[in-house]
Formats: sequence, C-alpha cells, structure tokens
Amino acid sequence: MSARTVLLFVFALFIAAMLGLAAGATWMVVTLYLGHPLPWLVLLFGTLLAWTIRNGVRAPGRAAALLAAVATALAAVYVNVLIAAVQIAGNMGMGLIDALRTAGIGMLWQLARLALSPADLVWAVLGIVLAAWLAWRAPRKRAPVIAADRG
Repeated sequence: MSARTVLLFVFALFIAAMLGLAAGATWMVVTLYLGHPLPWLVLLFGTLLAWTIRNGVRAPGRAAALLAAVATALAAVYVNVLIAAVQIAGNMGMGLIDALRTAGIGMLWQLARLALSPADLVWAVLGIVLAAWLAWRAPRKRAPVIAADRG
C-alpha cells in the first residue's frame, strides 16, 4: 500500500467522522424538537451518510462500506451522548457547553449507555448494516437520454 493510499484513506476517515458527528447533531435537534427519542432515524441518517460517502470515494466497495458504517455508528453514539448532556444541562440549569465540559466524556458515555434499550441497539445495528450495504453497491448508471427525431 502506498503512502498516498494511506493518506487518502485517513482523510476519508476524517471526513466520514465529521459527517457522522454532523448527522448526530442534526438527529439531536430533531429529537429535541419532537420531544421523544427517535432511534429509527438511524435508517434515514445511515442512508444519507452512505450515499454521501459512496459518491465521495473513487470506487464503492469495502472502503466505502467501512466508512459509512463508522459514520453511522458515530452518529448513533453521538446523538445519545448529546441527549445525555442536554438532560444534565436541563436538570442543573446550565448551558449545553458547560454541561459537556463539566460532565466529561466518561460520565456522558455512561449516562448514554444506561439510557439505551435493546430496541435502540437493534435500530442502530440495522442502520449500520443498511449504510454499509448501500455504500458497498455501485451507483446506478443512468441511461443517456436520446431525443426523438421530429421530422
């Protein structure tokens, strides 16, 4: 494997992580707006992440599937951590950033893990598998549109 290939994969992994974090933050906004957990949204965000990653890499396949799965898993974890931080912020009367800094990643992870139900885990696994499958497939080739002769 060449150094260029390794650097391209590391850069793609960084972009996939940023896309996953952005998806998790967007998912949190929707969850807070509607007022109840929406674990099934992992299917929607996994699909969006898979399409974005599949169209951003040179050749769909194992690498795209891995990146989409990582991004979807990161989004699922991040939304739960953010929801735990929002609950701490609301209960303690502090801002979200203060709650994130004060609680720390360890406490937020433990609170997020305690709030997970088996159904949440099933939805997350389904979303990760869907994202990997969609990213693995090659995009469909569109047939050229031929204008009919009007003579």
